[in-house]
Order: sequence, then C-alpha cells, then structure tokens
Amino acid sequence: MTLVIAMDGPSGTGKSTVARRIAENLGARYLDTGAMYRAATVWALDQEVDLTDPAAIAAATADLPLAMGCDPLSEQVELDEISVTRRIREDDVTAAVSAVSAVPEVREQLVDYQRAIAADDDSPIVVEGRDIGTVVFPDAPVKIYLTASAEARAQRRHAQNLELGLPSEYETVLASVQRRDGLDSTRKVSPLRPADDAIELDSSEMNLEETVAAVAEVADRVLKETAR
Repeated sequence: MTLVIAMDGPSGTGKSTVARRIAENLGARYLDTGAMYRAATVWALDQEVDLTDPAAIAAATADLPLAMGCDPLSEQVELDEISVTRRIREDDVTAAVSAVSAVPEVREQLVDYQRAIAADDDSPIVVEGRDIGTVVFPDAPVKIYLTASAEARAQRRHAQNLELGLPSEYETVLASVQRRDGLDSTRKVSPLRPADDAIELDSSEMNLEETVAAVAEVADRVLKETAR
C-alpha cells in the first residue's frame, strides 16, 4: 500500500512549499490538490460558465482533461495537453476557485483522481490540500494540519506580491484571506477542518525553514511509531 502523508490547512500557510520540501527530502512524490481545483476553475472560466450555477459548473467539468505531475521540484498541470501551470495562479482563478471547488460533482471527480494518482505508484506521496486527512485519505498514517493566523498569512502573501512586483495592499489581501477561509470552512461538501487525529501546527511565528523542520519532525516521529 502506498504511504500517504496528508497535509491540510487554509490558504496562505505555506503548506505547498513545505509539502514540496518534505517530499523532496523523503524522495517522495508530491501532489497539490488545490492546483487540481484551480485547473477545473480555469476550464470553467475559459468556457464562460456561470459560476453561480453549480449544475453548469458540474456539466462543464464532467470530463475534465486534466493531467497532474508529481515531481516536487517541478509543478506540472495540463488541461487538454496544454500547460496551465502559470494560469492557475492568476487573480481571476483565485477569486473563482471557491465557487468551483464547492460543487459536489467536481469534488467527487477530483477525489477519485487524487486516489488514483496515489495508487498508481508504490512510492510514498505527500498530498496537500483542504480535505486530504478528512475525506481523501482518512487512513493516512501521517496527518498534519498546518495553520497560521489570518494576519500572518495575509502579511506573507502581501510580501510575496511586492517581491513579484505585483500591486498589493495589506488590508485588501487580509480581506481576501478571511473571505476564502469563510467559504472553505462553511461549504456543505468537505468543509475545511482538521481531521480528528491530525497533528496541528501553527506556523504564525515560524519562518519557512522552521516550519519545514517542525513538519519533518512530526512526520518522522509518527512514521516511527506506526512502524513499531
């Protein structure tokens, strides 16, 4: 059976970067499930689907031609054999992804794909998202819920925007983070929450290196305990 390390948490915690680093250190595969929902959102946007109509979203994404890479050093996301790796990070996708990811049919299709990716290879895989430990892989031996205050997450994103030369105002970014938290935690299907047996880590006061070290320590300890 494939070893799955499940990492969940709200947006802006740095869990994608941390999960990639953990996968790289372990020589494991890496899967960003959030990128999959972003790809579905790109598909819906490009087809000019009414994002207030869940049935229309479900119909448009029913046969999503999605292909995901699992290399922690090189993100690869394709739709219909065309790379959308950069496109999925654009502002219009970020603003619309909560509406698409809340549609039950979309989640059912992508959860099936996530499980198929993990099962396709016997090598370990680090899977990160918002419902990995609760829904996708509830039996994963390692479940980590990485969180941070909304203020800390907004400050990180604001600083990242400025570093990239993008226009950014802290208060606007904070409002966006809080809005996303509300949508993700109150949706009817797979709401954002830690699994009952997940280990929670608050990275509000940690830098990236400290967060990676803390997650690695937890993963190593749990894996040793389960191997006994």
